[in-house]
Amino acid sequence: MDLNFNKNEDSNKLLVSELKKRLAKVKLGGGKARIEKQHAKGKMTARERITYLLDSDEDSIEIGAFAGEGMYKEHGGCPSGGVVIKIGHVKGKQCIVVANDATVKAGAWFPITGKKNLRAQEIAIENRLPIIYLVDSAGVYLPMQDEIFPDKEHFGRIFRNNAVMSSMGITQISAIMGSCVAGGAYLPIMSDEALIVDKTGSIFLAGSYLVKAAIGESIDNETLGGAITHCEISGVTDYKAKDDKAALDTIKNIVDKIGDFDKAGYNRKKTQKPKLDPNELYGTLPKLRHEQYDMLEIIHRLVDNSEFEQYKEDYGKTILTGYARIDGWAVGIVANQRKVVKNAKGEMQFGGVIYSDSADKATRFIANCNQKKIPLVFLQDVTGFMVGSKSEHGGIIKDGAKMVNAVSNSVVPKFTIVIGNSYGAGNYAMCGKAYDPRLIVAWPSAELAVMSGNSAAKVLLQIETASLKKKGETITKEKETELFNKIKDRYDNQVSPYYAAARLWTDAIIEPTDTRKWISMGIEAANHAPIEKAFNLGILQV
Repeated sequence: MDLNFNKNEDSNKLLVSELKKRLAKVKLGGGKARIEKQHAKGKMTARERITYLLDSDEDSIEIGAFAGEGMYKEHGGCPSGGVVIKIGHVKGKQCIVVANDATVKAGAWFPITGKKNLRAQEIAIENRLPIIYLVDSAGVYLPMQDEIFPDKEHFGRIFRNNAVMSSMGITQISAIMGSCVAGGAYLPIMSDEALIVDKTGSIFLAGSYLVKAAIGESIDNETLGGAITHCEISGVTDYKAKDDKAALDTIKNIVDKIGDFDKAGYNRKKTQKPKLDPNELYGTLPKLRHEQYDMLEIIHRLVDNSEFEQYKEDYGKTILTGYARIDGWAVGIVANQRKVVKNAKGEMQFGGVIYSDSADKATRFIANCNQKKIPLVFLQDVTGFMVGSKSEHGGIIKDGAKMVNAVSNSVVPKFTIVIGNSYGAGNYAMCGKAYDPRLIVAWPSAELAVMSGNSAAKVLLQIETASLKKKGETITKEKETELFNKIKDRYDNQVSPYYAAARLWTDAIIEPTDTRKWISMGIEAANHAPIEKAFNLGILQV
Protein backbone atom coordinates (compact mmCIF):
# COMPACT_ATOMS: atom_id res chain seq x y z
CA MET A 1 0.00 0.00 0.00
CA ASP A 2 1.26 3.52 -0.81
CA LEU A 3 1.61 6.41 1.60
CA ASN A 4 -1.56 8.10 0.28
CA PHE A 5 -3.57 4.94 1.00
CA ASN A 6 -2.28 4.92 4.58
CA LYS A 7 -3.17 8.60 5.06
CA ASN A 8 -6.68 7.97 3.73
CA GLU A 9 -7.06 4.92 5.95
CA ASP A 10 -5.97 6.81 9.07
CA SER A 11 -8.35 9.68 8.32
CA ASN A 12 -11.39 7.49 7.59
CA LYS A 13 -10.78 5.24 10.58
CA LEU A 14 -10.64 8.33 12.80
CA LEU A 15 -14.07 9.27 11.43
CA VAL A 16 -15.36 5.80 12.27
CA SER A 17 -13.86 6.06 15.75
CA GLU A 18 -15.73 9.35 16.25
CA LEU A 19 -18.91 7.66 15.00
CA LYS A 20 -18.55 4.85 17.55
CA LYS A 21 -17.90 7.33 20.35
CA ARG A 22 -21.01 9.35 19.48
CA LEU A 23 -23.13 6.19 19.18
CA ALA A 24 -21.99 5.01 22.62
CA LYS A 25 -23.17 8.33 24.09
CA VAL A 26 -26.50 8.16 22.25
CA LYS A 27 -27.16 4.66 23.54
CA LEU A 28 -27.14 5.96 27.12
CA GLY A 29 -30.36 7.83 26.35
CA GLY A 30 -31.15 10.12 29.27
CA GLY A 31 -28.03 8.98 31.16
CA LYS A 32 -26.90 6.31 33.59
CA ALA A 33 -28.85 7.73 36.55
CA ARG A 34 -32.13 7.50 34.67
CA ILE A 35 -31.31 4.02 33.44
CA GLU A 36 -30.79 2.94 37.04
CA LYS A 37 -34.10 4.58 37.98
CA GLN A 38 -35.80 2.56 35.23
CA HIS A 39 -34.26 -0.65 36.57
CA ALA A 40 -35.34 0.22 40.13
CA LYS A 41 -38.94 0.19 38.90
CA GLY A 42 -38.44 -3.34 37.61
CA LYS A 43 -38.42 -2.11 34.02
CA MET A 44 -35.97 -2.77 31.19
CA THR A 45 -34.72 0.14 29.08
CA ALA A 46 -35.91 0.59 25.50
CA ARG A 47 -32.68 -0.85 24.10
CA GLU A 48 -32.72 -3.79 26.53
CA ARG A 49 -36.29 -4.59 25.50
CA ILE A 50 -35.39 -4.60 21.81
CA THR A 51 -32.27 -6.71 22.40
CA TYR A 52 -34.34 -9.28 24.30
CA LEU A 53 -37.05 -9.33 21.64
CA LEU A 54 -34.85 -9.75 18.55
CA ASP A 55 -33.34 -13.08 17.54
CA SER A 56 -29.98 -11.34 17.11
CA ASP A 57 -29.34 -7.70 17.91
CA GLU A 58 -26.09 -7.87 15.93
CA ASP A 59 -28.01 -8.70 12.76
CA SER A 60 -30.34 -5.71 13.15
CA ILE A 61 -30.05 -2.19 11.79
CA GLU A 62 -31.00 0.96 13.72
CA ILE A 63 -32.98 3.78 12.14
CA GLY A 64 -32.37 7.35 13.29
CA ALA A 65 -29.91 6.76 16.12
CA PHE A 66 -28.72 10.38 15.84
CA ALA A 67 -32.20 11.91 15.55
CA GLY A 68 -32.37 15.08 17.62
CA GLU A 69 -28.61 15.37 18.19
CA GLY A 70 -27.68 18.96 18.98
CA MET A 71 -31.33 20.01 18.94
CA TYR A 72 -33.60 21.26 21.77
CA LYS A 73 -30.66 22.35 23.93
CA GLU A 74 -32.89 24.81 25.79
CA HIS A 75 -35.09 21.84 26.78
CA GLY A 76 -32.25 19.59 27.89
CA GLY A 77 -31.89 17.75 24.59
CA CYS A 78 -33.61 14.70 23.16
CA PRO A 79 -31.09 11.87 22.54
CA SER A 80 -32.11 9.61 19.67
CA GLY A 81 -35.41 11.49 19.49
CA GLY A 82 -36.53 9.73 22.67
CA VAL A 83 -37.37 6.57 20.74
CA VAL A 84 -35.33 3.58 19.53
CA ILE A 85 -36.18 1.98 16.17
CA LYS A 86 -34.62 -1.18 14.77
CA ILE A 87 -35.25 -3.56 11.89
CA GLY A 88 -34.44 -7.14 12.82
CA HIS A 89 -35.86 -10.63 13.11
CA VAL A 90 -38.30 -11.99 15.67
CA LYS A 91 -38.70 -15.76 15.47
CA GLY A 92 -37.14 -15.61 12.03
CA LYS A 93 -39.57 -12.97 10.70
CA GLN A 94 -38.28 -9.55 9.76
CA CYS A 95 -40.03 -6.83 11.78
CA ILE A 96 -39.58 -3.19 12.68
CA VAL A 97 -39.58 -2.43 16.40
CA VAL A 98 -40.37 0.99 17.89
CA ALA A 99 -39.59 1.51 21.60
CA ASN A 100 -40.14 4.70 23.60
CA ASP A 101 -37.11 5.59 25.70
CA ALA A 102 -38.53 6.57 29.10
CA THR A 103 -35.07 7.76 30.25
CA VAL A 104 -35.51 10.76 27.91
CA LYS A 105 -38.12 13.14 29.36
CA ALA A 106 -40.24 10.13 30.44
CA GLY A 107 -40.55 9.16 26.77
CA ALA A 108 -42.32 12.43 25.90
CA TRP A 109 -42.77 13.29 22.23
CA PHE A 110 -40.69 16.13 20.79
CA PRO A 111 -41.22 17.22 17.15
CA ILE A 112 -38.33 14.95 16.04
CA THR A 113 -39.91 12.04 17.97
CA GLY A 114 -43.03 12.36 15.84
CA LYS A 115 -40.98 12.57 12.64
CA LYS A 116 -39.00 9.48 13.62
CA ASN A 117 -42.11 7.46 14.49
CA LEU A 118 -43.66 8.41 11.18
CA ARG A 119 -40.47 7.26 9.41
CA ALA A 120 -40.83 3.86 11.11
CA GLN A 121 -44.42 3.59 9.95
CA GLU A 122 -43.41 4.68 6.44
CA ILE A 123 -40.88 1.84 6.31
CA ALA A 124 -43.52 -0.61 7.54
CA ILE A 125 -46.04 0.56 4.94
CA GLU A 126 -43.60 0.58 2.01
CA ASN A 127 -42.28 -2.87 2.82
CA ARG A 128 -45.40 -4.47 4.40
CA LEU A 129 -43.30 -5.17 7.48
CA PRO A 130 -44.90 -6.21 10.80
CA ILE A 131 -44.40 -3.40 13.31
CA ILE A 132 -44.06 -3.82 17.07
CA TYR A 133 -44.56 -0.87 19.43
CA LEU A 134 -43.07 -1.01 22.93
CA VAL A 135 -44.95 1.84 24.60
CA ASP A 136 -43.59 3.77 27.57
CA SER A 137 -44.35 7.45 27.08
CA ALA A 138 -45.69 10.47 28.93
CA GLY A 139 -47.22 11.75 25.67
CA VAL A 140 -46.66 15.06 23.88
CA TYR A 141 -43.90 17.29 25.31
CA LEU A 142 -46.19 20.15 26.35
CA PRO A 143 -43.71 23.08 26.08
CA MET A 144 -43.50 22.31 22.34
CA GLN A 145 -47.07 21.13 21.72
CA ASP A 146 -47.55 23.61 18.87
CA GLU A 147 -44.77 21.90 16.92
CA ILE A 148 -45.98 18.33 17.43
CA PHE A 149 -49.77 18.39 17.77
CA PRO A 150 -51.87 19.89 14.94
CA ASP A 151 -50.16 19.61 11.55
CA LYS A 152 -50.43 16.89 8.90
CA GLU A 153 -47.10 15.25 9.70
CA HIS A 154 -47.52 15.63 13.48
CA PHE A 155 -48.67 13.34 16.30
CA GLY A 156 -52.12 12.56 14.90
CA ARG A 157 -50.66 11.14 11.70
CA ILE A 158 -49.43 8.18 13.78
CA PHE A 159 -52.97 7.01 14.47
CA ARG A 160 -54.06 7.65 10.89
CA ASN A 161 -51.21 5.36 9.82
CA ASN A 162 -52.32 2.74 12.37
CA ALA A 163 -55.69 2.63 10.63
CA VAL A 164 -54.19 2.56 7.14
CA MET A 165 -51.79 -0.26 8.02
CA SER A 166 -54.61 -2.25 9.54
CA SER A 167 -56.59 -1.95 6.29
CA MET A 168 -53.50 -3.10 4.38
CA GLY A 169 -53.16 -6.21 6.54
CA ILE A 170 -49.84 -5.13 8.04
CA THR A 171 -49.47 -6.73 11.48
CA GLN A 172 -49.21 -4.28 14.39
CA ILE A 173 -48.56 -5.43 17.95
CA SER A 174 -48.27 -3.14 20.96
CA ALA A 175 -47.01 -3.72 24.49
CA ILE A 176 -47.88 -1.10 27.12
CA MET A 177 -44.79 -1.28 29.33
CA GLY A 178 -45.13 2.03 31.15
CA SER A 179 -47.18 5.18 30.74
CA CYS A 180 -49.56 5.52 27.83
CA VAL A 181 -51.69 8.62 28.17
CA ALA A 182 -54.07 10.98 26.37
CA GLY A 183 -54.06 10.75 22.56
CA GLY A 184 -51.13 8.35 22.76
CA ALA A 185 -53.51 5.74 24.15
CA TYR A 186 -54.94 5.24 20.68
CA LEU A 187 -51.70 3.81 19.24
CA PRO A 188 -51.70 0.47 21.09
CA ILE A 189 -55.46 0.08 20.89
CA MET A 190 -55.45 0.71 17.13
CA SER A 191 -52.93 -2.11 16.82
CA ASP A 192 -54.10 -5.66 16.06
CA GLU A 193 -53.20 -6.91 19.52
CA ALA A 194 -52.26 -5.12 22.73
CA LEU A 195 -50.43 -6.34 25.82
CA ILE A 196 -50.02 -4.60 29.15
CA VAL A 197 -47.49 -5.19 31.92
CA ASP A 198 -49.05 -5.57 35.38
CA LYS A 199 -48.32 -2.76 37.88
CA THR A 200 -45.93 -0.83 35.58
CA GLY A 201 -48.16 -0.41 32.52
CA SER A 202 -51.10 1.99 32.45
CA ILE A 203 -53.30 3.43 29.74
CA PHE A 204 -55.96 6.13 29.92
CA LEU A 205 -57.14 9.25 28.14
CA ALA A 206 -56.63 11.30 31.30
CA GLY A 207 -54.62 10.51 34.44
CA SER A 208 -55.92 10.70 37.98
CA TYR A 209 -54.95 14.38 38.50
CA LEU A 210 -56.72 15.50 35.35
CA VAL A 211 -59.77 13.38 36.17
CA LYS A 212 -59.96 15.03 39.58
CA ALA A 213 -59.65 18.48 38.03
CA ALA A 214 -62.12 17.78 35.22
CA ILE A 215 -64.96 15.89 36.92
CA GLY A 216 -64.04 15.82 40.61
CA GLU A 217 -63.56 12.04 40.76
CA SER A 218 -60.83 10.75 43.09
CA ILE A 219 -59.15 7.59 41.75
CA ASP A 220 -55.63 6.20 41.54
CA ASN A 221 -53.93 5.51 38.21
CA GLU A 222 -53.80 1.74 38.69
CA THR A 223 -57.54 1.46 39.24
CA LEU A 224 -58.17 3.98 36.48
CA GLY A 225 -56.13 2.27 33.77
CA GLY A 226 -53.89 -0.55 35.01
CA ALA A 227 -53.56 -4.11 33.73
CA ILE A 228 -56.38 -5.58 35.82
CA THR A 229 -58.78 -2.84 34.75
CA HIS A 230 -58.11 -3.24 31.05
CA CYS A 231 -57.74 -7.03 30.92
CA GLU A 232 -60.66 -7.90 33.22
CA ILE A 233 -63.11 -4.99 33.14
CA SER A 234 -62.82 -2.80 30.02
CA GLY A 235 -61.40 -5.45 27.68
CA VAL A 236 -59.22 -2.78 26.10
CA THR A 237 -56.06 -4.93 26.21
CA ASP A 238 -55.70 -8.56 25.11
CA TYR A 239 -52.88 -9.92 27.27
CA LYS A 240 -51.61 -9.26 30.80
CA ALA A 241 -47.91 -9.88 31.49
CA LYS A 242 -46.26 -10.07 34.90
CA ASP A 243 -43.13 -8.17 33.76
CA ASP A 244 -41.30 -6.85 30.71
CA LYS A 245 -39.75 -10.18 29.72
CA ALA A 246 -43.10 -11.98 29.93
CA ALA A 247 -44.64 -9.35 27.66
CA LEU A 248 -41.80 -9.68 25.15
CA ASP A 249 -42.07 -13.49 25.25
CA THR A 250 -45.77 -13.18 24.41
CA ILE A 251 -44.91 -10.98 21.43
CA LYS A 252 -42.43 -13.59 20.23
CA ASN A 253 -45.11 -16.26 20.43
CA ILE A 254 -47.58 -14.11 18.48
CA VAL A 255 -45.07 -13.29 15.73
CA ASP A 256 -44.10 -16.96 15.52
CA LYS A 257 -47.62 -17.80 14.29
CA ILE A 258 -47.85 -15.16 11.54
CA GLY A 259 -48.22 -16.67 8.07
CA ASP A 260 -45.80 -16.11 5.21
CA PHE A 261 -46.06 -13.02 3.02
CA ASP A 262 -46.47 -12.58 -0.73
CA LYS A 263 -42.97 -11.94 -2.00
CA ALA A 264 -41.96 -9.36 -4.57
CA GLY A 265 -39.60 -11.95 -6.04
CA TYR A 266 -36.28 -10.13 -6.20
CA ASN A 267 -33.49 -12.36 -7.45
CA ARG A 268 -31.19 -13.84 -4.83
CA LYS A 269 -28.49 -16.47 -4.95
CA LYS A 270 -26.02 -17.76 -2.40
CA THR A 271 -23.98 -14.88 -1.02
CA GLN A 272 -20.30 -14.51 -1.83
CA LYS A 273 -17.92 -12.17 -0.07
CA PRO A 274 -16.09 -9.56 -2.16
CA LYS A 275 -12.76 -10.83 -3.49
CA LEU A 276 -11.21 -7.48 -2.63
CA ASP A 277 -11.04 -6.74 1.08
CA PRO A 278 -13.88 -4.38 2.23
CA ASN A 279 -11.54 -3.05 4.92
CA GLU A 280 -9.56 -1.44 2.09
CA LEU A 281 -12.47 0.97 1.62
CA TYR A 282 -10.87 3.14 4.31
CA GLY A 283 -7.69 3.58 2.32
CA THR A 284 -9.43 3.90 -1.04
CA LEU A 285 -11.69 6.83 -0.15
CA PRO A 286 -9.63 10.07 -0.14
CA LYS A 287 -9.11 12.05 3.03
CA LEU A 288 -10.03 15.30 1.25
CA ARG A 289 -13.46 15.55 -0.37
CA HIS A 290 -12.21 17.31 -3.53
CA GLU A 291 -9.62 14.63 -4.38
CA GLN A 292 -10.22 12.31 -7.31
CA TYR A 293 -10.46 8.51 -7.03
CA ASP A 294 -11.86 5.58 -9.00
CA MET A 295 -15.37 4.66 -7.77
CA LEU A 296 -14.86 1.19 -9.27
CA GLU A 297 -12.41 0.54 -6.44
CA ILE A 298 -15.25 1.21 -3.99
CA ILE A 299 -17.79 -0.90 -5.89
CA HIS A 300 -15.46 -3.90 -6.14
CA ARG A 301 -15.12 -3.92 -2.36
CA LEU A 302 -18.90 -3.85 -1.83
CA VAL A 303 -20.26 -6.42 -4.29
CA ASP A 304 -20.24 -10.21 -4.23
CA ASN A 305 -17.09 -11.77 -5.66
CA SER A 306 -16.05 -8.19 -6.64
CA GLU A 307 -17.97 -8.70 -9.91
CA PHE A 308 -19.56 -5.67 -11.57
CA GLU A 309 -21.05 -5.94 -15.07
CA GLN A 310 -20.90 -2.43 -16.50
CA TYR A 311 -23.71 -1.06 -18.67
CA LYS A 312 -22.56 1.38 -21.40
CA GLU A 313 -19.04 1.31 -19.97
CA ASP A 314 -17.56 3.67 -22.58
CA TYR A 315 -20.40 6.20 -22.64
CA GLY A 316 -21.33 8.83 -20.08
CA LYS A 317 -18.31 7.96 -17.98
CA THR A 318 -18.93 10.28 -15.00
CA ILE A 319 -21.70 7.94 -13.89
CA LEU A 320 -21.05 4.22 -13.52
CA THR A 321 -23.99 1.90 -14.12
CA GLY A 322 -24.08 -1.87 -13.98
CA TYR A 323 -25.32 -5.09 -12.45
CA ALA A 324 -23.93 -6.89 -9.42
CA ARG A 325 -24.98 -8.87 -6.36
CA ILE A 326 -24.86 -7.75 -2.75
CA ASP A 327 -25.22 -10.51 -0.16
CA GLY A 328 -26.68 -12.64 -2.95
CA TRP A 329 -29.31 -10.08 -4.01
CA ALA A 330 -29.23 -8.88 -7.64
CA VAL A 331 -28.86 -5.09 -7.78
CA GLY A 332 -28.43 -2.35 -10.32
CA ILE A 333 -25.82 0.19 -9.24
CA VAL A 334 -25.78 3.87 -10.21
CA ALA A 335 -22.60 5.52 -8.92
CA ASN A 336 -20.80 8.79 -9.44
CA GLN A 337 -17.36 8.26 -10.96
CA ARG A 338 -14.95 10.51 -9.08
CA LYS A 339 -11.92 10.49 -11.35
CA VAL A 340 -11.33 12.74 -14.35
CA VAL A 341 -12.33 10.93 -17.56
CA LYS A 342 -12.31 11.57 -21.31
CA ASN A 343 -15.47 11.43 -23.39
CA ALA A 344 -15.68 10.07 -26.94
CA LYS A 345 -14.50 13.44 -28.32
CA GLY A 346 -11.38 13.32 -26.18
CA GLU A 347 -12.66 16.10 -23.92
CA MET A 348 -11.82 15.99 -20.22
CA GLN A 349 -14.78 15.62 -17.86
CA PHE A 350 -14.63 16.30 -14.11
CA GLY A 351 -15.23 13.44 -11.70
CA GLY A 352 -18.32 13.70 -9.53
CA VAL A 353 -20.10 15.96 -12.04
CA ILE A 354 -23.14 14.78 -14.01
CA TYR A 355 -22.90 15.56 -17.75
CA SER A 356 -25.65 15.17 -20.35
CA ASP A 357 -24.36 11.82 -21.61
CA SER A 358 -24.07 10.49 -18.04
CA ALA A 359 -27.63 11.54 -17.22
CA ASP A 360 -28.88 9.92 -20.42
CA LYS A 361 -27.09 6.67 -19.58
CA ALA A 362 -28.41 6.61 -16.03
CA THR A 363 -31.98 7.21 -17.24
CA ARG A 364 -31.80 4.26 -19.62
CA PHE A 365 -30.26 2.02 -16.99
CA ILE A 366 -32.88 2.89 -14.35
CA ALA A 367 -35.58 2.03 -16.90
CA ASN A 368 -33.88 -1.31 -17.60
CA CYS A 369 -33.75 -2.21 -13.89
CA ASN A 370 -37.45 -1.40 -13.55
CA GLN A 371 -38.25 -3.63 -16.51
CA LYS A 372 -36.18 -6.50 -15.05
CA LYS A 373 -37.42 -5.99 -11.47
CA ILE A 374 -33.94 -5.32 -10.08
CA PRO A 375 -33.52 -3.12 -6.95
CA LEU A 376 -31.43 0.01 -7.46
CA VAL A 377 -28.46 1.11 -5.34
CA PHE A 378 -27.23 4.70 -5.65
CA LEU A 379 -23.68 5.47 -4.50
CA GLN A 380 -23.51 9.24 -4.11
CA ASP A 381 -20.38 11.34 -4.39
CA VAL A 382 -21.70 14.12 -6.55
CA THR A 383 -20.97 17.84 -6.82
CA GLY A 384 -23.89 18.52 -9.18
CA PHE A 385 -24.66 18.89 -12.88
CA MET A 386 -22.20 20.46 -15.32
CA VAL A 387 -22.72 24.19 -15.84
CA GLY A 388 -21.58 26.66 -18.49
CA SER A 389 -22.67 27.65 -22.01
CA LYS A 390 -21.57 24.40 -23.65
CA SER A 391 -23.64 22.29 -21.24
CA GLU A 392 -26.65 24.60 -21.40
CA HIS A 393 -26.59 24.63 -25.21
CA GLY A 394 -26.29 20.84 -25.14
CA GLY A 395 -29.50 20.53 -23.11
CA ILE A 396 -28.16 19.60 -19.68
CA ILE A 397 -31.42 20.72 -18.04
CA LYS A 398 -33.45 18.43 -20.30
CA ASP A 399 -31.16 15.43 -19.76
CA GLY A 400 -31.03 16.06 -16.03
CA ALA A 401 -34.83 16.27 -15.96
CA LYS A 402 -35.05 12.88 -17.67
CA MET A 403 -32.86 11.32 -15.01
CA VAL A 404 -34.84 12.92 -12.18
CA ASN A 405 -38.04 11.69 -13.86
CA ALA A 406 -36.72 8.12 -14.04
CA VAL A 407 -35.67 8.17 -10.37
CA SER A 408 -39.02 9.67 -9.33
CA ASN A 409 -41.14 7.12 -11.19
CA SER A 410 -39.04 4.06 -10.42
CA VAL A 411 -41.18 1.27 -8.94
CA VAL A 412 -38.38 -1.05 -7.83
CA PRO A 413 -36.96 -0.36 -4.36
CA LYS A 414 -34.15 2.19 -4.20
CA PHE A 415 -31.33 2.42 -1.67
CA THR A 416 -29.01 5.40 -1.35
CA ILE A 417 -25.53 5.44 0.17
CA VAL A 418 -23.99 8.91 0.57
CA ILE A 419 -20.28 8.18 0.40
CA GLY A 420 -18.90 11.68 -0.02
CA ASN A 421 -20.36 14.83 -1.55
CA SER A 422 -24.09 15.19 -2.04
CA TYR A 423 -24.52 18.67 -3.44
CA GLY A 424 -27.32 20.54 -5.18
CA ALA A 425 -29.40 18.90 -7.87
CA GLY A 426 -26.92 16.02 -7.86
CA ASN A 427 -28.48 14.95 -4.55
CA TYR A 428 -31.88 14.84 -6.25
CA ALA A 429 -30.83 12.99 -9.40
CA MET A 430 -28.92 10.41 -7.35
CA CYS A 431 -32.02 9.58 -5.28
CA GLY A 432 -31.79 11.89 -2.30
CA LYS A 433 -34.27 11.75 0.56
CA ALA A 434 -36.98 13.55 -1.45
CA TYR A 435 -37.07 10.68 -3.96
CA ASP A 436 -38.26 7.97 -1.57
CA PRO A 437 -35.32 5.61 -1.20
CA ARG A 438 -36.39 2.70 0.99
CA LEU A 439 -33.30 3.42 3.09
CA ILE A 440 -30.79 6.27 2.84
CA VAL A 441 -27.59 6.16 4.87
CA ALA A 442 -24.35 8.13 4.99
CA TRP A 443 -20.75 7.22 5.60
CA PRO A 444 -18.94 9.43 8.18
CA SER A 445 -17.18 11.09 5.21
CA ALA A 446 -20.46 12.38 3.74
CA GLU A 447 -21.49 15.99 3.21
CA LEU A 448 -25.04 17.04 2.28
CA ALA A 449 -25.72 20.61 1.13
CA VAL A 450 -26.56 22.89 -1.78
CA MET A 451 -22.80 23.30 -2.31
CA SER A 452 -19.54 22.76 -0.46
CA GLY A 453 -18.71 24.84 2.59
CA ASN A 454 -15.86 26.53 0.76
CA SER A 455 -17.97 27.49 -2.26
CA ALA A 456 -20.93 28.60 -0.14
CA ALA A 457 -18.69 30.72 2.09
CA LYS A 458 -17.25 32.52 -0.96
CA VAL A 459 -20.76 33.31 -2.27
CA LEU A 460 -22.07 34.39 1.13
CA LEU A 461 -18.93 36.46 1.76
CA GLN A 462 -19.54 38.45 -1.43
CA ILE A 463 -23.10 39.19 -0.31
CA GLU A 464 -21.99 40.10 3.22
CA THR A 465 -19.15 42.40 2.14
CA ALA A 466 -21.38 44.14 -0.42
CA SER A 467 -23.93 44.78 2.32
CA LEU A 468 -21.31 46.19 4.68
CA LYS A 469 -19.82 48.44 1.97
CA LYS A 470 -23.30 49.84 1.28
CA LYS A 471 -23.40 50.85 4.93
CA GLY A 472 -20.11 52.67 4.45
CA GLU A 473 -17.94 50.18 6.35
CA THR A 474 -14.37 49.56 5.22
CA ILE A 475 -13.51 45.89 4.69
CA THR A 476 -9.87 45.11 5.38
CA LYS A 477 -8.21 41.89 4.26
CA GLU A 478 -8.15 40.74 7.90
CA LYS A 479 -11.87 41.53 8.31
CA GLU A 480 -12.66 39.66 5.10
CA THR A 481 -10.74 36.60 6.30
CA GLU A 482 -12.50 36.72 9.66
CA LEU A 483 -15.91 36.92 7.96
CA PHE A 484 -15.04 34.08 5.58
CA ASN A 485 -13.96 31.76 8.40
CA LYS A 486 -17.05 32.61 10.46
CA ILE A 487 -19.38 31.86 7.54
CA LYS A 488 -17.50 28.69 6.56
CA ASP A 489 -17.53 27.31 10.13
CA ARG A 490 -21.30 27.80 10.35
CA TYR A 491 -21.86 26.23 6.93
CA ASP A 492 -19.48 23.33 7.58
CA ASN A 493 -21.51 22.42 10.65
CA GLN A 494 -24.63 22.25 8.48
CA VAL A 495 -23.05 19.99 5.84
CA SER A 496 -21.93 17.47 8.48
CA PRO A 497 -23.50 14.00 8.23
CA TYR A 498 -24.48 14.35 11.90
CA TYR A 499 -26.47 17.51 11.17
CA ALA A 500 -28.35 15.59 8.46
CA ALA A 501 -28.87 12.51 10.63
CA ALA A 502 -30.18 14.62 13.54
CA ARG A 503 -32.95 15.86 11.28
CA LEU A 504 -33.63 12.42 9.72
CA TRP A 505 -32.50 13.52 6.26
CA THR A 506 -30.70 10.18 6.41
CA ASP A 507 -31.68 7.03 8.29
CA ALA A 508 -28.24 6.43 9.76
CA ILE A 509 -24.52 7.12 9.67
CA ILE A 510 -22.83 3.77 9.13
CA GLU A 511 -19.38 2.28 8.97
CA PRO A 512 -18.45 1.72 5.29
CA THR A 513 -17.94 -2.00 5.98
CA ASP A 514 -21.61 -2.25 7.11
CA THR A 515 -22.91 -1.09 3.72
CA ARG A 516 -23.58 -4.61 2.42
CA LYS A 517 -25.58 -5.45 5.55
CA TRP A 518 -27.81 -2.38 5.22
CA ILE A 519 -28.54 -2.97 1.54
CA SER A 520 -29.25 -6.68 2.13
CA MET A 521 -31.60 -5.97 5.06
CA GLY A 522 -33.32 -3.31 2.98
CA ILE A 523 -33.94 -5.61 0.00
CA GLU A 524 -35.13 -8.38 2.32
CA ALA A 525 -37.67 -5.91 3.72
CA ALA A 526 -38.68 -4.71 0.25
CA ASN A 527 -39.26 -8.31 -0.80
CA HIS A 528 -42.33 -8.31 1.50
CA ALA A 529 -44.11 -5.87 -0.81
CA PRO A 530 -44.93 -6.96 -4.39
CA ILE A 531 -44.77 -4.20 -7.02
CA GLU A 532 -48.32 -3.01 -7.67
CA LYS A 533 -47.88 -0.59 -10.57
CA ALA A 534 -46.01 -0.42 -13.85
CA PHE A 535 -42.99 1.77 -14.50
CA ASN A 536 -44.08 4.82 -16.51
CA LEU A 537 -41.95 7.87 -17.23
CA GLY A 538 -44.93 10.00 -18.15
CA ILE A 539 -44.40 12.90 -20.56
CA LEU A 540 -40.82 13.86 -21.30
CA GLN A 541 -39.27 16.44 -23.59
CA VAL A 542 -37.15 14.29 -25.87
